[in-house]
Amino acid sequence: MTPSSVLWRPLPRAAGVSTRRLLRSAGFRFAAIYALLLAVSAAALAIFLWWSTAGLLDRQTTAAIQADAQSLSERFSIGGLPALVLTIEDRLTQNVEDDAIYLLVDPAGRRIAGNLEHWPQGAAQNGAWYELPIERAGMRSLALVASFDLPGGFHLLIGRDVQVRAQLRSLLTDALLWAMLVVVAMASAGALVVRSLFRRALANVSATAGAIAGGDFTQRVKLSGRGDEFDQLAETINDMLDRMARLMEGVREVSNAIAHDLRTPITRARTRLEDASVHAETVGELHAAIERATADLDGIVAVFQALLRIAEIEAGSRRAAFATLDVAPLLGDVAELYGPVADEKCIRLTVSAPPRLPAFGDRDLIQQAVANLVDNAVKFSPPDGTVALSAAATGAGVAITVADKGPGIPEPDRARAAERFFRGETARNTPGSGLGLALVQAVAQLHGGSLRLSDAAPGLVAILSLPAREEPVHGG
Repeated sequence: MTPSSVLWRPLPRAAGVSTRRLLRSAGFRFAAIYALLLAVSAAALAIFLWWSTAGLLDRQTTAAIQADAQSLSERFSIGGLPALVLTIEDRLTQNVEDDAIYLLVDPAGRRIAGNLEHWPQGAAQNGAWYELPIERAGMRSLALVASFDLPGGFHLLIGRDVQVRAQLRSLLTDALLWAMLVVVAMASAGALVVRSLFRRALANVSATAGAIAGGDFTQRVKLSGRGDEFDQLAETINDMLDRMARLMEGVREVSNAIAHDLRTPITRARTRLEDASVHAETVGELHAAIERATADLDGIVAVFQALLRIAEIEAGSRRAAFATLDVAPLLGDVAELYGPVADEKCIRLTVSAPPRLPAFGDRDLIQQAVANLVDNAVKFSPPDGTVALSAAATGAGVAITVADKGPGIPEPDRARAAERFFRGETARNTPGSGLGLALVQAVAQLHGGSLRLSDAAPGLVAILSLPAREEPVHGG
């Protein structure tokens, strides 16, 4: 291997991937932003300090030279050259700080007054400012001077010795530069600390998410107990995971219920068709078997249609049909629909409602929900029983009540009565799919209302509450 090949050998692929991953990581971005903000703030502070110290000294020097030039110009205008010479000598005598610089020369460049021996090279332009080295009293120094041309070919140089101020400025500049280096080092160290804290705070979330992705749905994000934003995020994630677990459990229960409830009609339909294919002796017997199997399959289709209906309602896709409606005639329509069924079972169906009862929602869905409640009440009421359908205005809206004298629902089962496919012990031998109250619950939540079940002793009281407002409430 040649030396050049050693020098130009590329970095390992893993190192390049790791570097790119680091640059794309959120922790690195937050750390870089922190370091940048700290560096920019420190730089702004350093610039302000330099401007308010070294810059202030420079501005004071410039202002003093300009004031001197204005004063000497006025003296020359009033008293001529003798007055100007006298003023320069007087100011040199009174200059306690010994930093004033004056030089007045004739047209030939010979010195007339001042504390410089000769005119500095390069300071020839009228009104120009120069910072240049000078020699004064046998010592070299640095001065800020301004050159002025006077009438008669005379030239005047006014300035200040800035050697000490230049040293102070240089010292201040060096100090600020070193301070900037310290700030950069501190910003880098702080960035590493911020990145470490950020990664440590998110490591818990990442580990939990990895466990969930791996199939362990029991894991939850641990709380630090500080109540900060990361704890709030952890609580939100845990609530989401709990809801996901409940939904998955609900899906599992629904799947089991579907498999259990549909197995019997499907098996029955299959058995009837097989029996007809083997034992049917006439076309009429075959048609009768097919009709019975079709009825079983229609019941299965009705179950799936009810499930789709509930899913559509829970998705909120029917809110576009919300409008102001009158509940009173709606109750009359439901009573008229179920009146013949109640009469057939010798059940008395009563309706009680004000002449006008405004509400806000989807009329068809509300009517279907009320119809489901009345259907359940008629189905479980004994002969010669009574089903009372009533409605009344409340402070928040409308309450629709359906009461019967049937077996009711035991208190332990009422909390689950609105679950899909749930059927209590008293309803095991009654036709139905266990989706009626689930649909009523979905309609109530869509409208921002509620469904409450209570004991009528005997019987059951179902109260469907709906809002009477101009805007629908998004139920959850």
